[in-house]
Amino acid sequence: MALDQKTDGIWKSGKGKGRKTPKGRQVSEDAIADVKSLLGNRERRADLLIEYLHLIQDKFKHLSTQHLAALAEELRLSQTEVYEVASFYAHFDIVKEDEEIPPSLTIRVCDSLSCELAGAQDLLFKLGEKYNGGGKVRVVRAPCMGRCDTAPTLEIGHNHIDNANEEKVEKAIITKDFHPKIPNYENLKDYSANGGYAELQNLRNGSRTPDQIQDEILESGLRGMGGAGFPSGKKWSFVRMNEGVRYLAVNGDEGEPGTFKDRYFLEREPHFFLEGMLIAAWAVNAEKCFIYMRDEYPAVLEILAKEISALETSGIVESGYIDLRRGAGAYICGEESAMIESIEGKKGLPRHRPPFVASVGIFNKPTLVHNVETLHWIAKISREGSAVFGAHGANGRKGLRSYSVSGRVRNPGIKLAPAGTTVRELIEDYSGGMLEGHSFKAYQPGGPSSGLLPASMGDIPLDFDTLQEYGTFIGSAAVVVLSNHDSAKEAALNMLRFFEDESCGQCTPCRVGCEKAVKLMSQDKWDQNLLEELSVAMVDASICGLGQAAPNPIRMVIKHFNDEI
Repeated sequence: MALDQKTDGIWKSGKGKGRKTPKGRQVSEDAIADVKSLLGNRERRADLLIEYLHLIQDKFKHLSTQHLAALAEELRLSQTEVYEVASFYAHFDIVKEDEEIPPSLTIRVCDSLSCELAGAQDLLFKLGEKYNGGGKVRVVRAPCMGRCDTAPTLEIGHNHIDNANEEKVEKAIITKDFHPKIPNYENLKDYSANGGYAELQNLRNGSRTPDQIQDEILESGLRGMGGAGFPSGKKWSFVRMNEGVRYLAVNGDEGEPGTFKDRYFLEREPHFFLEGMLIAAWAVNAEKCFIYMRDEYPAVLEILAKEISALETSGIVESGYIDLRRGAGAYICGEESAMIESIEGKKGLPRHRPPFVASVGIFNKPTLVHNVETLHWIAKISREGSAVFGAHGANGRKGLRSYSVSGRVRNPGIKLAPAGTTVRELIEDYSGGMLEGHSFKAYQPGGPSSGLLPASMGDIPLDFDTLQEYGTFIGSAAVVVLSNHDSAKEAALNMLRFFEDESCGQCTPCRVGCEKAVKLMSQDKWDQNLLEELSVAMVDASICGLGQAAPNPIRMVIKHFNDEI
């Protein structure tokens, strides 16, 4: 096309047809003004795309295509890139020009296994009948919110309602109680009064070397508490062997259904985690710390923002050294490379490995990745010695575990117990036994990725490396207890529906495999040979742990609960 000043249009084609604007969606001045106002003096960086999408979503309760186009122009990104990132995450509501704007208030009802056992499906149906279609409130199903000990749970606005029912929801709507409840926690002043950050300062002053701290961590037996179980101290060496700029990233995307231990620690003692993070950052000489926290934890996000600001004011860290990032509802971002992609402002797609993130992580720099609970224990071990963790253990195991126990027990919650504790001991000695009228039938040892084991296998020590011979693993120690009133078949179907929803879609074996598995498992009688064939393909060919572990519930039910299928 050539510029033609003699016509009304700006652009003139060879056929003589003019156009006043370039091709593509045009950005309105109002949308540009909205976006500029929201961003204010913030840096216009592509890695902050998800943070800025949150600003728009929080303000307008949806993402209009005009605002997406305006944000693309402001960040000098293509509209396609902004759209594909926004559409990847569940907590962003994209509204096209011809679509209806959703109600400003959303009720998200958790339908993961613990909540389903507690009646979430009935609650979801009743709330949907009552509020959907009225134009003011919408009710949607949602994955685990990390509050399995108070099931069923839901989120109305950003306020979580535990042990939810219709009456509590109605009261919250009438009183406009839509904001997160901040629990009582140990703030910087109280933590410092009890010796907090003294060890960090001593280390910065040269009291010990990174190698000495690393040896103490290794001696304690601490392993990655996010689920992988890699020896925590060894990671430091892998990162330190790489020259140049290094980063530290905290994986706070605790999305495995049944898991709520990280939230437990952060809502009570956030500074143990923060000091542990800063000690690990000192050990690898990290230039910056990124905390990736799931959006389902609004109270934790508020606590961390406040306490990070206090650390900056006190001079313990420089302003901007800790970068708090907010997830947007994507389970896959619990996988470390997918989390790094999200921190960089992209879709949370797992990377092919090698290279590993210890060498090529955030912005292609060596990156140390730790889980929240791991850093909590790093602070305690650094302050009190390796015995504070390593002196414990049961049934030949070493260390402590924070078991997230939920389901059909009298007293669900976080149970800090010696590593190697059995599920029968967790039920009887830590959780007050089974609910009245219920007998122990089955359990998840480590969230849906671990499948289901029968009560007859309830005396196996629960720890890293103790469950592999039975075709499962401990993972994040998310223990969900089922009773004689529950169906193992239906529980497994719940787990596969979760994986179907949360598959990132990057690889065919996982994307299609989860969908096909749900259809096959919905039949009255399972085609066991076909499901096993599907499971083999998913395990062998999926890129990351989601697709590789998704068949575990299928295989466990076929093996241990064959009478139900």
